[in-house]
Amino acid sequence: MNIEQARFNMIEQQIRPWDVLDQDVLNLLAIVKRENFVTAAFRDIAFADLEIPLPAGEHMLAPRVEARVLQELAVKKHESVLEIGAGSGYMAALLAHRSRHVLTVDIKPELAEMAKQNLAANGVINAEVATGDGARGWAAAAPYDVICVSGGLPVLPQELLEQLKVGGRLAAFVGTAPVMEAQIITRIDEKQFRVADIFETYVEPLVNAIEPSRFKF
Repeated sequence: MNIEQARFNMIEQQIRPWDVLDQDVLNLLAIVKRENFVTAAFRDIAFADLEIPLPAGEHMLAPRVEARVLQELAVKKHESVLEIGAGSGYMAALLAHRSRHVLTVDIKPELAEMAKQNLAANGVINAEVATGDGARGWAAAAPYDVICVSGGLPVLPQELLEQLKVGGRLAAFVGTAPVMEAQIITRIDEKQFRVADIFETYVEPLVNAIEPSRFKF
């Protein structure tokens, strides 16, 4: 397999047609080596338009989903980022290239360790990995300029919104099967938030995500 050709095809055939036109984001996808963040067994399909399996029953998001979220968050070099759901560390690596610092959290120790090793092996020094439950955010290091939730949220927890700085943005996949909304939520001031629906998809919910209340009549 020609890795560079596969990477080029991923960017031009999957990602650009999905309205990812920010050249900085497209350049970054060429710099951060996605094949280094998948398990060895799936290296040949690192650039495929699918959710590649990870240890502990988890999956990477599809490349076009990661790229679109990255574009819409518009992370700046001085900003601090919280990512919930470290996975293999790939999204944290992308975010780290655009920000001052990334804290990525995973509830599964196996994945936290994988992310830690992958980030170190790929020279990412401004991202740290924590093991724990981030379903309601990570208050210890709040507030953040950017929060990126890499798993589904049937209900968006108020605690997450409160961990955003004014002017901060949160990316989340909100709703239940079969379709969730990928949303960018911007904190306007202490009380107000603006919600933009970006695209529809389905992402497996985070472990311990809040479930919608089910009323019985």
